[in-house]
Amino acid sequence: MKWSLVAMIYSTRRRYVVVTIFFTSAFWLIVELILLSYTNVELSQADINQFPDSRRTGSITFESSEASIEEFKSVYVTLIPPNPRGPGEGGEAVHNDQDDPAQISQEKEGYKKYSFNELASSKISLERSIPDNRPEKCLSLKYPTKLPTASVVIIFHNEAWSTLLRTVHTVLARSPQEYLKEIILVDDHSNFEGYAHLNEKLSSYIQHFPKVQLTRAETRQGLIRARLIGAKQAKGDVLVFLDSHCEANYGWLEPLLARIAHDRTIVVTPDIEVIDLRTFSYAKGKGGYNRGVFNWELTFKWRALPDYERERRNSDADPIRQVKPYFLVSPTMAGGLFAIDRTYFYEIGSYDTEMSYWGGENVEMSFRIWMCGGSLEILPCSKVGHVFRESQPYKIGEGAIDKNNMRLAEVWMDEYKQIFYAMRPQLKDRSYGDVSERKALREKLKCKNFKWYLQNVIPELDIPDMYPHGRGEVRNLGTDQCLDTLAKNEPGGEPGMYMCHGMGNNQFFMYTKKNEFWHDDLCLDLVNGDSNTKVKLYNCHRLGGNQKWEHDRDGKIRHVLHDVCLDIEGDGLVVRKCDNRQTQKWRFSAYPEEDRSKSSHSDVL
Repeated sequence: MKWSLVAMIYSTRRRYVVVTIFFTSAFWLIVELILLSYTNVELSQADINQFPDSRRTGSITFESSEASIEEFKSVYVTLIPPNPRGPGEGGEAVHNDQDDPAQISQEKEGYKKYSFNELASSKISLERSIPDNRPEKCLSLKYPTKLPTASVVIIFHNEAWSTLLRTVHTVLARSPQEYLKEIILVDDHSNFEGYAHLNEKLSSYIQHFPKVQLTRAETRQGLIRARLIGAKQAKGDVLVFLDSHCEANYGWLEPLLARIAHDRTIVVTPDIEVIDLRTFSYAKGKGGYNRGVFNWELTFKWRALPDYERERRNSDADPIRQVKPYFLVSPTMAGGLFAIDRTYFYEIGSYDTEMSYWGGENVEMSFRIWMCGGSLEILPCSKVGHVFRESQPYKIGEGAIDKNNMRLAEVWMDEYKQIFYAMRPQLKDRSYGDVSERKALREKLKCKNFKWYLQNVIPELDIPDMYPHGRGEVRNLGTDQCLDTLAKNEPGGEPGMYMCHGMGNNQFFMYTKKNEFWHDDLCLDLVNGDSNTKVKLYNCHRLGGNQKWEHDRDGKIRHVLHDVCLDIEGDGLVVRKCDNRQTQKWRFSAYPEEDRSKSSHSDVL
């Protein structure tokens, strides 16, 4: 009996020890998993049971028919636990160790493959916290609790793992699940040899997220056609197109859907915030706003709001007060990030399928939307971060952008296409394909003409003279080089000299009827007439003074106010006392006013 009791006690203690060891091991295993989730930006082996909320599709219940973003946040789904001390949290910059040869090598490789600091990005959580830069007015706005559903279409080609998945994660985590119908990823024929993470690893990863679909193009399509593949699969009421290196901010989706629900012919874009390509810092601050415009080479540009738009927004009739959405009217859109009613997208002609890769499609769609009865708006209450690369890490078809712009000009610009061709003379004999279907679309939709667009949508745009005194490249007879902006196309930029290439662009200038040397709304400007003073570019003001020049047939370009002549110093542009040296003699490639025969055409279209 005694030994039986001892054995029983020993057996019981042994069970306790085993149980204790088991629970202790389990406890530390859980701790390690939690720490791993804090420090690892990817969840390559994630099990769906770790994210039960990722299947959540139940209805949202609110006390009223409208709700603020703070109320919508209560139904957002966080997939990765927050780590307040993690790299890049709060939108802070991440710097690699420049004393570590391995990190230096990885950083260089990232720039080569992606044109941004992929190593820095890989250290950051896929759902890091970022600043809330919404204007004060946005904080009090409420949106309908019954909104259309959204299909988010993301095209990628050879994209980095961290940036692609951060785009997906932030859309999933910062969108009300009831309104997020799906995320459609379209792989535009990525190269799996150099980008293996986009093959089986990606296919396996997205299986954890029922709302995410992956489609792969069998051949390279380019952005335009790849987006059409995604749009064709979409089931949501609204198409939301995003680039593959974005971060959706809290409350990004609701304003877009609410505005389209108000009027399905409004195409909206979020306010795009800058993610630094070198450090992945997220822009901070609530500064002024720009809107999309274009130049006469059909390049999209950002410009500050004109005075009349500022007055509209600050008046008693301000839509901020009269209609709850807070928006900026925009003549064009950047094209990478926008939302459009899915049915309306097809009604107005989706994309021109004969355009190649990317480039020009955003300006073409902008013209088409405005001229055919719709409108474009930027919503400052919707914020999405975007990595703006300085160059593309992959090649596109030769001449693709030129062809796209020619198709745009031929279909939508009427007689104003002559200005485009004057600036890009090398394109006049190139083929742009058959545009009869697109012209038939314009006729079917009963679209307005381009003159209406210029007068009503972007009246501040400077329309160049059709028959200026001089136009084209400005060649120096002493050096046989051409006047060039040297890509310093901003107020205060210093133009200079570069070998002539005959392609226009930075070497296209006009000598206007107001005696200005004009380049894309910038004019040659001289502050003082001291010898060797550099000439700069400033916004054209049409008042003469510092921007008034005389160009005679002898070739001199004389500043009227200071009585000095344009000359060169090395590669720079300066003024000196007028004399007969060859470096003070210049020649335009064309003198339209002299060369034209008598006609009834006006000087300005």
